[in-house]
Amino acid sequence: MIFSNNMIRKKTSGDLITKPLLQNTLTPYKIPFEIRIQIPPGSLGDFAFPCFPLAPLLKKSPQQIAQDIAHTLPQSPWVKRVEAQAGYVNFFIDTNRLAVETLFAIQKQKDTYGHLKKKNKKVIIEHTSANPNGPLHVGRARNPIIGDSLVRIYRAAGYNVESQFYVDDMGKQVAILAWGVQHLKKQDIPPTENPKADHQLVGFYQVANEHLEKDASVADQITDIVKKLEQGDHDTIQMIHSAYAPVLEGMKQSLSRINIQIDSFIPESTFVYDTSVDHVVTSLKQTPYCHEEDNAYYLDMESFGIHGRNTKFFFLRRDGTTLYATRDIAYHQWKAKQADLLIDILGEDHRLESQQVKIALELLNTTILPKVVFYAFVSLPGGKMSTRRGRVVYLDDLIDECIEHAYEEVKKRRAGELTETQMRRIAEQVGLGSLRYNIIKVQPEKDIVFTWEDALNFEGNAIPFIQYAHARACSILSKKDTKEPPIDATVLNHPSELQLIKKLAELPLVIDDASNACKPHSVANYLYEVASTFNQFYRDCPVLSEQNPLLRSSRLALVSATTIVLRNTLDILGISAPEEM
Repeated sequence: MIFSNNMIRKKTSGDLITKPLLQNTLTPYKIPFEIRIQIPPGSLGDFAFPCFPLAPLLKKSPQQIAQDIAHTLPQSPWVKRVEAQAGYVNFFIDTNRLAVETLFAIQKQKDTYGHLKKKNKKVIIEHTSANPNGPLHVGRARNPIIGDSLVRIYRAAGYNVESQFYVDDMGKQVAILAWGVQHLKKQDIPPTENPKADHQLVGFYQVANEHLEKDASVADQITDIVKKLEQGDHDTIQMIHSAYAPVLEGMKQSLSRINIQIDSFIPESTFVYDTSVDHVVTSLKQTPYCHEEDNAYYLDMESFGIHGRNTKFFFLRRDGTTLYATRDIAYHQWKAKQADLLIDILGEDHRLESQQVKIALELLNTTILPKVVFYAFVSLPGGKMSTRRGRVVYLDDLIDECIEHAYEEVKKRRAGELTETQMRRIAEQVGLGSLRYNIIKVQPEKDIVFTWEDALNFEGNAIPFIQYAHARACSILSKKDTKEPPIDATVLNHPSELQLIKKLAELPLVIDDASNACKPHSVANYLYEVASTFNQFYRDCPVLSEQNPLLRSSRLALVSATTIVLRNTLDILGISAPEEM
């Protein structure tokens, strides 16, 4: 397990404790072999080393190899005993030392427990980057939640992190919105009850899009807007900005409601007006993969494994204007000069274009290439959504419903005990937390169908269950005697106590692994495991009613450590830790 931040050197605690011992023991054999540590079931030990892959190399049975290793392993202050069983070397850690070191580290570090030491590295995480032509909708709600969770995870892992929103202020979508704002009247737009600017303006985009599809002259006007934008026409730039700026502000307000703040908004036009895109075009034309077709230019991607109709990656249109992907290449070249690591959060529908952009960046000898986290879309039982067609459920509406559903649950359980203000406050904490958690707990590339039964489950892997564990722990601590005796962590030897201590000790490793592998869902899964393990401890081990004063105070210290770990981990996922539910 992990006991202090400066001890983090490996991805798993088994590696940290047992791998050096095995390396010293196996070195004399001079065999090429990767040591893999496992966690065995039941009471077979805390860690295990399987000897089966060594059998053909050493010409011995796995059990004989296990016995040889067990007899020759050097002593370790963390390993209490070693056993050879059924071809495995099983390690049993010193639980007394584990308990003492873990509780000491948590109480000493408090709000920073689980955080790793500072690294001299900067990470830029680009997320959300939605077209500023209407409110954020549920389908892409996963993007900002995954992105913000990774921002928090990387900060906890010791990185200097900047979150960025790449604003598409030059594309067809904002041109359609601007045309609608300029040419349509308020009475032409379907009414909406939401007063936010993004909700008020999305109707102009939708109705303008209908005109675009029916009227060729409107299509020409919108194409002309896009051309003037790229040419740097001042009046057109101002028209576009005045149209999308209120929408972008509405998006910021929606993100703020779910505890997401973005550090930098980077306009796409930046890289046109500073001529970065011109340099990209010139450089790509000089590569041997560039070809011309009707005055348009493309890269032939066939030799890079891209076939069929996607072989041609166009970066310059026949009218001389660039494409979104071309400007994206310039943006990534700029980012590569600003940071040590680049992470992009993209929908699964951007896989091909992301691959094409990456190939282009490699051809341009870009020093740092982006690490991309792809996500599947969120859907409601009603199916897919489209802003353009008006078939959409907006994030603001889902937020409101989450809070209202949570309120009904709180009211059902606590009406008569709590004031209306208290119930509303708890409902907001639970509702917003349920939205973030229900999305982040699922591996990004897996589909999500958002249901209230899953999101507001007080018994299973959902935020109410976890927040309730924290509230229960806080309630226990609020009733403790102010004159509790000093603790002795070595008296915590009940299996449920030790299991909880081991779980609390894992947090720094979980953060290390989640940042290295871009796996925010692993933090959510760990959080659920902590809450479940705490509930088992609470069931098996009396705390306030314990008659032995030393054991009582030590169990209270374990409860306190649990609140710290739950609160810190919830914060890393951008979720509140209520003290009352």
